[in-house]
Amino acid sequence: MIIRAAEAGDAEAVAQLIYEAIDDIAFQLTGEETEERATKGLRELFLQPGNRFSSGQVLVAVHEGAVAGMILCYYGSEAEALDAPIKERLRIVRGDAQPIIDKEADEDEYYIDSIAVFPAYRGLGIAKALLHAAEEAGITLGYQRIALNVEYENERAHRLYRSLGYVQDKDVSINGHAYRHMAKPLTSVKHA
Repeated sequence: MIIRAAEAGDAEAVAQLIYEAIDDIAFQLTGEETEERATKGLRELFLQPGNRFSSGQVLVAVHEGAVAGMILCYYGSEAEALDAPIKERLRIVRGDAQPIIDKEADEDEYYIDSIAVFPAYRGLGIAKALLHAAEEAGITLGYQRIALNVEYENERAHRLYRSLGYVQDKDVSINGHAYRHMAKPLTSVKHA
């Protein structure tokens, strides 16, 4: 397995993985109403620079020549600027003059917006490797803290994040769902 920066040719796989990770939030952020159209919208956003879903925010895990998983991260203070193109898309698609996007990231954190692994590749340590790669990227960029949100119902992911040192520090609501906000200081990151 290798982990690398996402490329344009990864658009289809990454869009599917983002949809899997964010589920109905994809409808809120693309303005679409079906999985097929939301995934198409995510693919278009991935190929456009300067938004939260752009390829520049994504690392992919490649296993046996195929994209097996992805992780999407950005610094919290950049969220508003990264959401501006998404708001513009919502103005066009939905005709919503003042679209609202839920605040997911704190200003001072390297935020893991989404992480997903295709079912055929689960259990191979890919999610853990992607998390480690994101932590290393955050350290390289000089960030002090990394964070993510996990749905209360996703106990498997919650256990993984706890095992890697992430600690819940608050609750957040995204698209009407309750999430655990979990954070970890990057200065303490050590990988085996």
